[in-house]
Amino acid sequence: MARILALDTTTQFGSLALLEDNRLLDELLLDSREGFGHILFQHLAQLLDRNAWKLPEVDCFAAAAGPGSFTGVRVGLAAVKGLAEALGKPVVAVSNLQAVAWFGTAPLRATVLDARRGQIYGALYNAALELVSPEVVSSFPEWLTTLPQGGLEFLSTDTAPFRAALAGTPFEIAPLRDVPRALASAIGRIAAQRLRAGLARDPAEIDANYVRRSDAELFWKDAPTACPPSRSDT
Repeated sequence: MARILALDTTTQFGSLALLEDNRLLDELLLDSREGFGHILFQHLAQLLDRNAWKLPEVDCFAAAAGPGSFTGVRVGLAAVKGLAEALGKPVVAVSNLQAVAWFGTAPLRATVLDARRGQIYGALYNAALELVSPEVVSSFPEWLTTLPQGGLEFLSTDTAPFRAALAGTPFEIAPLRDVPRALASAIGRIAAQRLRAGLARDPAEIDANYVRRSDAELFWKDAPTACPPSRSDT
């Protein structure tokens, strides 16, 4: 029976979860506007203690790989990669959009998260949680034009910003469902499936899934007079 420690630090509402195979043992919802770098390991130790787990007993570490806060994504991935490397254990990185799709019930699951700046992160998954259309960052109306009609439901950790935008579109009667903000349990269950399939990876191979470039990269690449950074800046 594989023991899995899963975490999500990609938004203000993070979470930690402990699972045995596909069975959720405990999940802790976190709320920190200042990020999780300064509190993550404290809460992780508390969760392990109250379930009588020791870190060397964890068989696989899993983390949300994004999209979300760039700093939050890095904090979570660095934590699981560091622990897995030290203990010689594998890692699974799970897209937040795929974790949202895990809560769906329809044959096609359109998952959407607020990306700010008037944009959304969106993707379309099937019932097997396989990508049907790629993860993108765009305006919500523009994204809708790329989706097929029929057999589709929308899922988000907060559907309120999108309800009015569906009016007058081919999707105005499509189900629109809120899923839990705590995604660690879904991340852990997806990780359990990948572990059984032999798809967990060496921690050095894990990378972030930002979908959108960082503010610094956007500024440097889009500024008309931008110059490449010097070696002293990298």
